[in-house]
Amino acid sequence: MSHEAGRADAPDFVVGPDGPRAERNVLGVLQRVGAELVTQVIAHRRMAQEVQSILAGRATHPTWCVPGGVSKGIDEEQRREVQIRAASCLEFAKHSLEVFNQVVLSNQAYVDLILSSPYRVTSHSMGLVDDRNRVAFYDGRIRVVDTAGAEIVKYHPRDYLEHVAEHVEPWSYLKFPYLKAKGWHGLDDGQESGVYQAAPLARLNAADSMATPLAQAECERYFTTLGGRPVHAVLAHHWARLVELVQAAEQMVELSALPALFFPRPRAAAHGLGPTAHGPDRTASRPGCDRLSCLL
Repeated sequence: MSHEAGRADAPDFVVGPDGPRAERNVLGVLQRVGAELVTQVIAHRRMAQEVQSILAGRATHPTWCVPGGVSKGIDEEQRREVQIRAASCLEFAKHSLEVFNQVVLSNQAYVDLILSSPYRVTSHSMGLVDDRNRVAFYDGRIRVVDTAGAEIVKYHPRDYLEHVAEHVEPWSYLKFPYLKAKGWHGLDDGQESGVYQAAPLARLNAADSMATPLAQAECERYFTTLGGRPVHAVLAHHWARLVELVQAAEQMVELSALPALFFPRPRAAAHGLGPTAHGPDRTASRPGCDRLSCLL
């Protein structure tokens, strides 16, 4: 949420790509859109942190994680506090889309910039999907589609190492994951490359749809505006992130109403791997309360 407003598309698009470099930050955004929107960003970031504290004991670095689950549930009063914040976050997500539409999508020069060749990287896409191939943030299968959108493979997270390998270069401490089905051919993009993406843009490419109605409607507009799926315009990450923000907020509202949050057994024996932009994420499968936490 704060990333979207202060460090991602807002400075670039609200201030403008030709704006003074020193103003392409949250202060420059404040000068152009006013204090109210920036205040809302800060307020809803605080709400998300508060929900984490309610669920997990503290924000960002929770204290409730234990092998196989979490250490405690929440009571009815805490559930209502989460539900109130979830509803507000959904309204804020919808408003964020309105601002993006007014500032970016209504400006054809910005749309042309997003679709321009310098910002196009034709790579395969990886993302977590549910049993209906909808975007998932917590549980499901890892799906990989090629540069044309055709499925290469879909596998259980525990089978990650059967499908992904890591290349090492002497000039970097980072490792370079690539698809074993394609092999390592350097950092070149294209259909024969083994390079893939795993982030908001890639998740939308890898899925057939979103899992919630408002996010799905925006997803359809996203692909229609940008020429169909898959999208390879890297600046579209900003819009894709907003689509995911709406789904996460919708699911927060849905989950915060579930009686399943009052679980008597907060631990379950399970484990696995999940895809992130930085590589495999080793996680334990946990009950609904942690499923809610992962949306923040």
